[in-house]
Amino acid sequence: MKNFKRLGALALALVTALSALSGCGGKPSNDFTSGSGSLPDGSSSGVDSSQIAPMDLSQVTDPYLAVSGLAGDQVVARLGTAEITAADYLYWLNRTITSYLQQFGGQMTTLPWDAEMSEGLTFSQYMRDQALEGAVFHCLLRELARQEGLTPAPSVAEEVDKEYVDMILQAESDESRVIHALWANLLTKELLTTLNENNDLYNQLQERYFGEGSGHYPTDAEVNAYLEETGQYRAKHILLATIDLDTREPLDEETVARKKEQIDGFLSQLRASEDPIALFDQLMNEYSEDTGLAANPQGYTTRKGEMVAPFEEAALALKNGEISDVVESDFGYHIILRLPMDPDDFRSEYTASLLEEKMDQAEASLGLEKTDALDKLDVGAFWDKMLSLQSAVYAESAN
Repeated sequence: MKNFKRLGALALALVTALSALSGCGGKPSNDFTSGSGSLPDGSSSGVDSSQIAPMDLSQVTDPYLAVSGLAGDQVVARLGTAEITAADYLYWLNRTITSYLQQFGGQMTTLPWDAEMSEGLTFSQYMRDQALEGAVFHCLLRELARQEGLTPAPSVAEEVDKEYVDMILQAESDESRVIHALWANLLTKELLTTLNENNDLYNQLQERYFGEGSGHYPTDAEVNAYLEETGQYRAKHILLATIDLDTREPLDEETVARKKEQIDGFLSQLRASEDPIALFDQLMNEYSEDTGLAANPQGYTTRKGEMVAPFEEAALALKNGEISDVVESDFGYHIILRLPMDPDDFRSEYTASLLEEKMDQAEASLGLEKTDALDKLDVGAFWDKMLSLQSAVYAESAN
């Protein structure tokens, strides 16, 4: 399981975003007719929208049927006896493709549906598999909650209802515009409510299995072992760059030599100091050329593989509170301070990983069965129609 799947129901943030994009009482924030290819969530389709023929919304009663040929309530997979509908799945397919495009900043004009990614797996199949994982995750949440006798808090649906009414009011009482705005994200009010309820069930399951009264509340030692296993660590550094950090071009030899002498002097001061930690912060704030310092004044929390190798190797070799010698990387000269990790800051992340392990086990036990309809779905054709639907929604909201 991947963490992104449990983020599919981030409470009411999506409803709030939808109220802005629906053109309620004014021009939408992302004008789809501009040719920008903006999607309803603010991302980019990577396609010139001026070349997309808008769908006739007056002929659409089921957005899932309109973009895929599958009715929203058609069962496309089963997890044990629990059913996954086309609506459940297609929401995630749209989200998966959109998330992929976001990584490229909308610079892709076409998507390589038939390109082979690995071992015969095409891009289209990869998108389908990722979407199914999201749908399965949410199905598992409902099934585990049912087994535990948990139900969503009534306040969740009540809050969705409230936000929905507010959206209609902003749309000058034109509910159809709100409905269509939801369609642009392959949502209905019912599915949106379900996703938010699943978010609540996720929190309830996490508390039931691993909360303080569960008997399985993680100890500090267990959290620290998890951080060690996943290669997470915290560190600060003083950086004197030996390249131009904007162009990545190397600096001249004289400048590099001067900086090496300067950072060697910093290290000598730190080794001689009675309070090296305080001095480290002073030198870092005054001299470090790290462009990320302003955003990370308390240091970086990272994990193995995310930082350049010399930095990572040196940081991981330190104990908490230790200061490295001068370390040279492609960016320049570093002095690194290893920082302690507070288990309280990561306990929730650890219990989330434990819950996902439990859900993986439940999925294996229940067994997943896909229907022929799911296997036959043409993802490229689905996406073309999805863009046509979104184009129509934006044309409507611009009027």
